[in-house]
Amino acid sequence: MKERRVVVTGIGALTPIGNNLQAYWEGLTSGKSGASPITLFDASNFKTTFACEVKDFDPMDFLDRKASRKLDRFCQFAMVVSEEAFVDSKINLEDIDPDRAGVIWGSGIGGMNTFYTECVNFGIGNGTPRFNPFFIPKLISDIPAGHISIKYGFRGPNFTTVSACASSTNALLDAFNYIKWNKADIFIAGGSEACVFEPGIGGFNAMMALSTRNEDPKTASRPFDKERDGFVMGEGSGALFLEEYEHAKKRGATIYAEVVGGGLTADAHHITAPHPDGLGACNVMRLAIEDADVKVSDIDYINVHGTSTPLGDIAETKAIKSLFGKHAYNLNISSTKSMTGHLLGAAGIIEAIACIMAVKENIIPPTINHKTDDPEIDNKLNLTFNKAEKRTVNYALSNTFGFGGHNASVVFKKI
Repeated sequence: MKERRVVVTGIGALTPIGNNLQAYWEGLTSGKSGASPITLFDASNFKTTFACEVKDFDPMDFLDRKASRKLDRFCQFAMVVSEEAFVDSKINLEDIDPDRAGVIWGSGIGGMNTFYTECVNFGIGNGTPRFNPFFIPKLISDIPAGHISIKYGFRGPNFTTVSACASSTNALLDAFNYIKWNKADIFIAGGSEACVFEPGIGGFNAMMALSTRNEDPKTASRPFDKERDGFVMGEGSGALFLEEYEHAKKRGATIYAEVVGGGLTADAHHITAPHPDGLGACNVMRLAIEDADVKVSDIDYINVHGTSTPLGDIAETKAIKSLFGKHAYNLNISSTKSMTGHLLGAAGIIEAIACIMAVKENIIPPTINHKTDDPEIDNKLNLTFNKAEKRTVNYALSNTFGFGGHNASVVFKKI
């Protein structure tokens, strides 16, 4: 079977530094921090009192009141970005085969806030069950894919991937492969997460995974810095409209970039800690580059997982040096989590968007908040500290790694 080419013809973004694609890209290139004190609940008794929240979001700006109340926040995000990507694609639904159009979504935690709220309400009651009839449909992780397919009438493959922080990259790669191997022509692929609530912050605090730099939230996410002390929780969503190349070309679609390769591996090491030598990370990047049928020397930019955790940042830079050799020093490398925080299951898709825009605009978003070099990280690597850099980007690679040892990488090409 002949491999088919897959391109991006529409993008949607809802992030802590911008509520649409243009605002997100402007936030990235200007080095904007999305961190601020938590407003979604009273966090005064928590070890961490700040996060990267989506700002000024009112679901009723996009959904009617009745519909919005039937959706958890993570699903509201999904409906907003899928619509932006759909409109951006300028597709005419009358011109497509709905049986060959699908939706694949990613979310690590899904509607946990709905679960938490319903259980709290039951717990403070007298034991009589008064659960919301939409309780289960609101919380299950697959539900955004279902709602999106219903809205647009897409009757092709439809499901949600769950691989912790790699979830939305998994969704993107599944959609890529379905089109590549002629199982579909069109996909809306993406991910969403909304974890800035009591169990989300409290749970990650209990693991000692979050930064506790409460006195200076905007500089708390500082990947590769010696003083980093954990990741900053983020929330938001992203979506890509993916299309078979000839299908897009025939209708005169605007093409942002081509998806050319992907890789998936496991560390098989520890449920939360990365392999100390970045073994799984090295393998997944190698597989993605092999799948793209390019050489390591062709890659210009890596958007790293780069969570601002003591172990993860070291392991990932070791993996890059191991795979890329001398070319590692020719790369631009950056962690946009320094600006957005860590969107968990939605991290992969918004970072894929950062790569796509870097390829399109020839600008590398920075790693902000760097002050002190870490002697355990090679300071000869160009980690694009504090300021965006202009360079020609023909190929960009995005890494996402998740609890459980899941690793996913994807390669984008200028077209």
